Amino acid sequence: MSAAPDGPPQPDDARGGRVVFVGAGPGAADLITLRGARALEEADVVVWPRSLVPPEVMEHAREDAEVLTSDDHTLEDVIQLFARAKREGLTVCRLQSGDPAIYATLHEQINACRRMDLPYEIVPGVGSLSAMAAALGQELTVPEVAQSLILTRRAVRVPMPENERLQELAGHGTTMALYLSVRRPRELVADLLAGGYAPDSPVAIGYRVSWPDEVVLRCRLDELAATLKEHRITTQALIILGPALASGEEERRSHVYRPNYGHRYRRLGSPKRYREGDGGAAPATDATTGDGAPA
Repeated sequence: MSAAPDGPPQPDDARGGRVVFVGAGPGAADLITLRGARALEEADVVVWPRSLVPPEVMEHAREDAEVLTSDDHTLEDVIQLFARAKREGLTVCRLQSGDPAIYATLHEQINACRRMDLPYEIVPGVGSLSAMAAALGQELTVPEVAQSLILTRRAVRVPMPENERLQELAGHGTTMALYLSVRRPRELVADLLAGGYAPDSPVAIGYRVSWPDEVVLRCRLDELAATLKEHRITTQALIILGPALASGEEERRSHVYRPNYGHRYRRLGSPKRYREGDGGAAPATDATTGDGAPA
């Protein structure tokens, strides 16, 4: 057994047991990635969160695969399964809704794998935030309007770190995505208003986005509590608010694709503006689009 620096244990023997944490997507069965579907097909055992991942996703699993439903089992039960996988050389596919990196109870599971020196892999998935933006039909980082995105939740049953109080985060006034926060909507609204969002700040509510019973609503911040109550939304919802949601058809053009914006793939002006790098020419100031890919 070898260990990659600051990463998961790596198997020396392909016959050894391992765990693959797979982001199953936000709900729609066809939003699981190709890599995730392949990991599911290869698994001897599948841990399935059936309240968050639809049964259609399980069609990728082998007919002879053992299935453990996670909603009626504890973390200790799942860890016992991991220990058995190590003893018996089994491959476990641990399905996680959305993307495993966001509110997915992943931390404690990978720590268990590390303690028992059990190799694991993480397969990213399409998160509910991406699905929500797609359902809204818009970008969440609008040039010159909102270039920062805060992902957080409100402390209800589970505490938050002292330096992550919602009122203080709200003071930034940028686009904010709130997970697991619809249980006490009036208190939520009060915190956001106290932090600095205006009463008429645009809000979007997504309930089970990409599922057949998806509900996507828009309202003002001061209408949020009443809107949630009217539609009886108390769980499995994501809230997004901030100035990006109000950006309509006005000109908010990305600088990167403007005719007067040069970079290593579209050079303008003097060649001295560009430096030579290991992979060819690079601009004095890197130009990126999307999530950091070169323009």
